[in-house]
Amino acid sequence: MISLGVDHIGSVLTDVQQRHDPNIRETLSVVRALGAVSSLIPLFSDVDAIVDCIDFHGPDVVHFCDALRIENEASISAALTLQKAVKKRFPHTRMMRTIPIPTHLSGKGERILETAARFEPFSDYFLTDTVLVDDNKHKASEQPVDGFVGITGKTCDWQVARRLVVESSIPVILAGGLSPENVKDGILQVRPYGVDSCTQTNARDENGQTIRFRKDKERVKRLIGQARLADKAIEQNNQRTSAHV
Repeated sequence: MISLGVDHIGSVLTDVQQRHDPNIRETLSVVRALGAVSSLIPLFSDVDAIVDCIDFHGPDVVHFCDALRIENEASISAALTLQKAVKKRFPHTRMMRTIPIPTHLSGKGERILETAARFEPFSDYFLTDTVLVDDNKHKASEQPVDGFVGITGKTCDWQVARRLVVESSIPVILAGGLSPENVKDGILQVRPYGVDSCTQTNARDENGQTIRFRKDKERVKRLIGQARLADKAIEQNNQRTSAHV
């Protein structure tokens, strides 16, 4: 993946009991040796276990992707408490916080942006991702991974993602259903710091179903190519704008 142009590599710890996975540790070591950024994604929320993971693996970034329930203050407070504790223990390890955004919000999203602002002092990056909701009522429904956001294969509301980019003082990474077919449009509309892809660049089996944790190298290569084209278009537009000032 790094040879194809990927800058950040995310590794997922799916089981708290297997958090000392030697394959993950080796992966982070290879990423570090090749000059890319390693991100560790624990799919559990026990603070002692997460601290232990960071001590053991030594990632550049810890990525929190809890399915924050915007309407539930207890959910937000618990996630804030966890992240503050980890940030205090590892002040030099960067923290990435997923901000869950439904597929459509009709350009609104004040509560999402207000929630993001509460996490900003304890985060180094935001990452948008798509949260599934019930009947457009903006109440979280069952996610692909219970209690966490991601791997839906669906795009989030790009208008809200754009507002997050504009209103945040930290970098915002656009994620959620990004593919070689739509990543250029996503970058041009949202203007994020970076992009993240999982489901839409995964390999597929003979039935067309995505295979988790196995990438399709050709689709990754195409996605990166389209992202670079978007970067170039933005740069050229900025140069034209500057010439007219």
